[in-house]
Amino acid sequence: MEKPSNLLLKLARRLFENPDKQEQFIATLIAPQPFNPCILWCQNQPDISPFVIESPLSWQPKFVDRLQLGQKPGQHPLHHQGYFYCLDFSSVFAASTLLTLTQPAPLIVDICAAPGGKSIFAWQALQPKLLLSNEVIGKRLGMLISNLKRCQISPSIVVNRDSSIFAETMPFTSNLVLVDAPCTGQSLLAKGEKAPGCFHPTAINKSANRQKRIIANSAKIVAPQGYLAYMTCTYSQEENEQVCEWFLSRFPQFQAVTITHLQNYQSHLTTLPCYRLFPQDKLGAGAFTVLFHNTEEGGIKEFDQEVLNQLGIIQSL
Repeated sequence: MEKPSNLLLKLARRLFENPDKQEQFIATLIAPQPFNPCILWCQNQPDISPFVIESPLSWQPKFVDRLQLGQKPGQHPLHHQGYFYCLDFSSVFAASTLLTLTQPAPLIVDICAAPGGKSIFAWQALQPKLLLSNEVIGKRLGMLISNLKRCQISPSIVVNRDSSIFAETMPFTSNLVLVDAPCTGQSLLAKGEKAPGCFHPTAINKSANRQKRIIANSAKIVAPQGYLAYMTCTYSQEENEQVCEWFLSRFPQFQAVTITHLQNYQSHLTTLPCYRLFPQDKLGAGAFTVLFHNTEEGGIKEFDQEVLNQLGIIQSL
């Protein structure tokens, strides 16, 4: 096993007081082990699954299956035909906060949507009248459009705008806004991938500042009594708990919602109800998730074709 960097050691000590937990966390990043493949069904599931399925977790939605190790669902014909979307179970964990929502969500806005997994999860879980999937990075648009098309996610539209444009053009219009925030991507290491500089303080602070800007703009889109789901795939507190604390200090009308089915994953780094999955939990590479509720009273603002024209639709499905 390779020697961990000083920055990784420092992060592990900040995340865990217990030396054994520090060691377990570090081991999953410098000697990553495979996780069970996971699929999200977008169309009707066949009566007999073509895969060997693991027993579901108690809160796992019916449209998600965890598969036994070694299976390669991405190579199956049903994948090419759009029957399911492949994703890390960490994404299911993060998006599972949406399973607690009982009110209709006519308009769902996914601010940082590529490659599309959270958009597809929200569409399947809540069946909105319209899903608006945004991606500000142009080179990631093709992947997002391809996945939404393949999985027949409709009605949905894809746009390519900065979060500030949404705050200006469509305030108080969405019942649910998703912010799967761009981050340092530290959990990529748990998948055996590279994430250069992901533990460096400069990269972390730059990422945290961008996240604060995005979540602040996104909050302005949320209708009274609507919800804002914030999530990342990284471990540093600056990009997770500290962003949430900063957000609530500036938007006191929002409250973090207790997610009962994730209570065993409550972050030990804050008193706020927010939740972490670590790679040593052996379900996925890692995630942070929190659901905010806009407690303000008032009506939802109409979202119309004129707003769509201002945003500029890249793709309509």
